[in-house]
Amino acid sequence: MLASHADRERAVDVLRAGFSEGRLQQPEFEKRVARAYEARTVGELSLLVADLPQGPLAAQPALPQPYAAPVPRTFLPAPAPPTNGKAVGAMVCGILTTMTMGLTGIPAVILGHTARSEIRRTGEGGDGFALAGLILGWLSVAGWAVVVVILTLATASGA
Repeated sequence: MLASHADRERAVDVLRAGFSEGRLQQPEFEKRVARAYEARTVGELSLLVADLPQGPLAAQPALPQPYAAPVPRTFLPAPAPPTNGKAVGAMVCGILTTMTMGLTGIPAVILGHTARSEIRRTGEGGDGFALAGLILGWLSVAGWAVVVVILTLATASGA
């Protein structure tokens, strides 16, 4: 994975901490900092700080030589937020409108709107699911409205 500027700065911060604790000599510190700013991947950065403590967590045990060193938690991406359950329900109801002849359209719309407001409030994931449920639900409701209008016009003109 390519390293970002923030990844490089975190690596330099770890190096600075190691230097201030006396774990690195001045020439070694300067070489590693230069290599950190030239690094292109997170793997290169992790090799520069692999022998230094990464903060309050205990150091990870060393792996045998054929294995690659694990990527420090400092450089891992943040975990994805959980998906909103109502958003998933909205999408399922929206998809089921084709099999239930539109009966799940209104629940899809209700769940979709509720899920989107919760997602905006809590920062959860699943906005695409909620939007898909909303679109399919509204298409179902509109389809039923067209059917009702056509049936009403047919019965009015037939009488």
